[in-house]
Amino acid sequence: MKIIICGAGQVGWQIARQLSSENNDVTIIDNKSELVKLASETLNVNGVVGFASYPDILESAGARNSDMIIAATHSDEVNMVICQIAHSVFEIPRKIARLRAQSYLTAIYSDLYRRDHMPIDVVISPEREVAKAALQRLQAPSAFETEYFLDGGAQMIGIFLDETCSVLNTPLRQLSELFSTLRALVIGVRRNRELFVPTPSDQLFLGDQVYIFSHIEDIPRTMEIFGKVSKKRERVIIIGGGNVGLNVAKELELKADKIRVKVIEKDLRIAELAADTLEKTIVLHGDGLDLDLLQEANVQSADAILSVTDDDKTNLLVATQARAAGCPVTISLINDPDMIGLMDPLGISAFVNPRASTVSSILRHIRHGRVRTVFSIGDGEAEVIEAQVMSSSPIAGKEIKEIEFPEGVIVGGIKKDSEIIKPMGNTKINQGDVITIFSLAKDVPAVEALLQVSIDFF
Repeated sequence: MKIIICGAGQVGWQIARQLSSENNDVTIIDNKSELVKLASETLNVNGVVGFASYPDILESAGARNSDMIIAATHSDEVNMVICQIAHSVFEIPRKIARLRAQSYLTAIYSDLYRRDHMPIDVVISPEREVAKAALQRLQAPSAFETEYFLDGGAQMIGIFLDETCSVLNTPLRQLSELFSTLRALVIGVRRNRELFVPTPSDQLFLGDQVYIFSHIEDIPRTMEIFGKVSKKRERVIIIGGGNVGLNVAKELELKADKIRVKVIEKDLRIAELAADTLEKTIVLHGDGLDLDLLQEANVQSADAILSVTDDDKTNLLVATQARAAGCPVTISLINDPDMIGLMDPLGISAFVNPRASTVSSILRHIRHGRVRTVFSIGDGEAEVIEAQVMSSSPIAGKEIKEIEFPEGVIVGGIKKDSEIIKPMGNTKINQGDVITIFSLAKDVPAVEALLQVSIDFF
């Protein structure tokens, strides 16, 4: 595929890195020459310096022969214009735009993106994706990463193994024997910063980060086996009342289990807007780093604190202060992947990675085959891909043990009609099944080949 990516920021860079590593013909455009030079020298991509909304710049990037364009600049309006020009002038078949402003995302205006209006095939909202990820972290605070699959019937959780884990130093094969009715599978392990797919003979050690794919009904039992106790969240404090914090607070207000929420926002205008929008939430104006204000918000009695300001350092420091004050669960929004390593030393429970959330939502619309969901793991190290098996797919009609999956690939779960099952070697994959696969980044092309149905995906 020939793909143009507009914007060489964090999201554009990550998408370019992943797609170029899969032998796609990628061109990245940015008006900052230093970013384009860095991308060209570091990644296997072509670089064009200029404004991506200019037709001549798109022309020089090869727009006339492109299959897809991804508009991920920092300006919503620029991204919209890029898609319009890509459609009207160059007839690029697939157009994806990242839009931040909530006004553009209101459902009553969705008709705006029709082909005869503003032709955008897929609209990605970073704030909504991040808010969704933050809510999932609150629902599973013992997990540093989590995502739902198979129509909400299964969940992938990432957890740190500490002394409370009862199955340390136990071969995974033995886990299946000890808990034969448990519909859960360890699909990935990160040890000494290296992520790998474990074999049945591999053991789990103290300090490992493990990714587990589980039937939703077995999540509580799975967490218990791995030493994690889940407690109902009744009192939550959100630091940051912008789009992310506001969306999270709105969703928490809608929940039936009556979660009491307080929002702390430093900017008076944003705080007033949040107070006018929210109905049951208490909004406090002030700095989330102010310990007196945190105490006024009863941080010592809170079940969880979620820090989602636009500053990583503030989010980390707020979480650290809250932990010291007695809050058991601290979740921080972290943009810079280099800062994720500070989580453990600072005692932070979990993090939300905006880039990973946005990248996952974009990849969902890029992957070949009948792909329904894609979730990006870590810094693009792996993906969890959910797809429907078609009759022409190479894996249709075969048992799992008969399929030549690469070493870095494992099947996490399968949905047959309405039943979600734990995959075994003799499990037969049939046409119509929905399959969830964990794959290291280097093996994603092989997974796509196994799921590919035809060349007319677009």
